[in-house]
Amino acid sequence: MTSASEIRHSPRKAVLASWIGTTVEYYDFAIYGLASSLVFAKLFFPTFDTLSGTLIALSTFGVGYIARPLGGVVFGHLGDRIGRKAVLVTTLVLMGGSTFVIGLLPTYASIGVGAPVLLVALRILQGLSVGGEYSGAVLMTVEHAEPHRRGFRGALVNTGTQAGMILSNVVFLVVLTLPQETLLSWGWRVPFLLSAILVGVGFWVRITLEESPAFLEARASGLVRKLPVLDVLRQGWRNVLLVAFATIAAGTMFTVTTVYSVSYGKTMLGLSNTAVLAALLPAALFLMVLVPWFGHLADRVGVRKVFLWGAAGLVVTPFVWFALLNTRSWFLMFLGFLAIFIPYAANYAMYPVFFSEAFPAMLRFSGLSLGFTLGTILGNAFAPAIATSIQDATGGWVGIAVYMAVGSLISIGAGIALRSDHPTEEPVSPELSAGTPG
Repeated sequence: MTSASEIRHSPRKAVLASWIGTTVEYYDFAIYGLASSLVFAKLFFPTFDTLSGTLIALSTFGVGYIARPLGGVVFGHLGDRIGRKAVLVTTLVLMGGSTFVIGLLPTYASIGVGAPVLLVALRILQGLSVGGEYSGAVLMTVEHAEPHRRGFRGALVNTGTQAGMILSNVVFLVVLTLPQETLLSWGWRVPFLLSAILVGVGFWVRITLEESPAFLEARASGLVRKLPVLDVLRQGWRNVLLVAFATIAAGTMFTVTTVYSVSYGKTMLGLSNTAVLAALLPAALFLMVLVPWFGHLADRVGVRKVFLWGAAGLVVTPFVWFALLNTRSWFLMFLGFLAIFIPYAANYAMYPVFFSEAFPAMLRFSGLSLGFTLGTILGNAFAPAIATSIQDATGGWVGIAVYMAVGSLISIGAGIALRSDHPTEEPVSPELSAGTPG
């Protein structure tokens, strides 16, 4: 067993391992969202009309989010019991395997109703994996990081989400240039099968990473809990709920702008499949700079302040984004995406430190996993389907923008109420172990 004196911090390596793995995980998760928006209705739900088939396909996208809390419970428990590293390796392999198999699935035309059943089952496995992935990557980073650079290093890991999204969109952008018959025949499978290469790289990097110092200290001190999930629900349920509500703003915005926007551009604006992506991707590149910049800013002015600034911006910018998207001008659509991505970057960059420090070390994985995964159901899971339903009911975009703004107001309230008072460098002690995480 590692003693407290033998614990080493490896902040740079932790960032690299977490970033690469997170990029892979979110590439896998994002390509499903794009496929559900563009091709799954025809491939797996062809007996429905176009709108109904798209709604059902987008709902299967949401199933992955519903599975996340179960993954959060299972992997949160394991992360607090046996360590962060083992969970990170496991979630990566589970996600990669599920995604690869989706690329091999027979369609409805081949085996009938069995095809969508298998698709949903694999989507659930994806959701279980991501339920433990994000929390593990975040904790490995902030628990290795220097106290004065936690905001910056945690934000660097969050750029893995954008990197995965950009990579998935680039791959789909290439695939969508294929003739429609080729796309529906085998082209749609390519993004899923390519994930095997990415998983191999991520696995190799993560398997060489040292365990989290905070977990090693807790284990060396004999303070690892037997049932950390139950303990965090009993002692820190308030912070679990506040973390969940605090994620709604960025979660809703990100999913609507990266998944629903493609369908909106095609059905409401008469644009090609690639037109919206061509404006989205260049704007998303700015996130790779904006997110760590806001992390650096938070190390100077405070994490809570930056989080709330970002959430406040997300109350207004959905209206700006839709107005510019409706011009159908590439440059103005690009500016619209950029306008909404700036406050999103400020808000989302704060997740790692702000949410991690809401829980003490021995309950941190469980608390963060439960709060974050519940939040993805409230914010991300059915945002594309809800937006599509609002569009169908109202025939316009204003209702969707209001829906996004209300979610941001909820996150502002949660961010104000959330107590984030367990710094990752605080010593692990019996007194701390007996205390409540908020």
